[in-house]
Amino acid sequence: MPSKLSGKVAVVTGASKGLGAEIARQLAAEGASVVVNYSSSRSGADKVVSDITSKGDKAIAVQADVSNASDVKHLFAETKKAFGRLDVLVNNAGVYNFAPLDQITPEHFQRHFNLNVLGLILTTQEAVKQFGPDGGSIVNLSSVVSTASLPGAGVYAASKAAVDSLTRTFAAELGPRKIRVNGVAPGAVVTEGNAEASDPNGAFAKAYIAGSKLGRIGQPDDIAPAVVYFASNDSKWVTGETLFVTGGFR
Repeated sequence: MPSKLSGKVAVVTGASKGLGAEIARQLAAEGASVVVNYSSSRSGADKVVSDITSKGDKAIAVQADVSNASDVKHLFAETKKAFGRLDVLVNNAGVYNFAPLDQITPEHFQRHFNLNVLGLILTTQEAVKQFGPDGGSIVNLSSVVSTASLPGAGVYAASKAAVDSLTRTFAAELGPRKIRVNGVAPGAVVTEGNAEASDPNGAFAKAYIAGSKLGRIGQPDDIAPAVVYFASNDSKWVTGETLFVTGGFR
């Protein structure tokens, strides 16, 4: 039986570690040629590429800060140069840092919105130029925080609520071009960038587990299959949706 993404090409932003790395590996396992985007960790991106190519699948690493328009153009030019087409964009690159109201600064705001929101817009603009007549699939990584009311999460939550809104809006705008746009909203996931979640005895993890119907913190391999679903034809009549993958925490 053919793999779900055989012959497809996918760009995954922020894929040098954590959730992005696992998404890249699972897309490749389903047959996609994967562009592993990274901002600063070349060694991490090379490791993900090695993980993929060692299994006989195809991947390259491309450096780009997705909040920088010229970097984004370079990312997609390298994608076309290497693989000649584009079918899937996964907007995973992002930043989060909680801060209470009295500690929010313009820099804190701009850092989150430049990467989490503007970056998504810039990559989507370039991806749309490369999708062929059969369209494509865009998967945006949101967060359970976009709808949860967590003290101190104001700016990050607002940026992810913007992601949810853009997912719906771009789905409506791009539907006539056969381009589907969906979102995946993870709950707390253990990654290199989320030390709080990785300590099962910490206050953060205990609070999350207490509110989770499945009683545990998530792992990257809990989230990546949802991205594969939206990237593949399994979801060929689904667009404008955001799937919460949180272990039941809402």
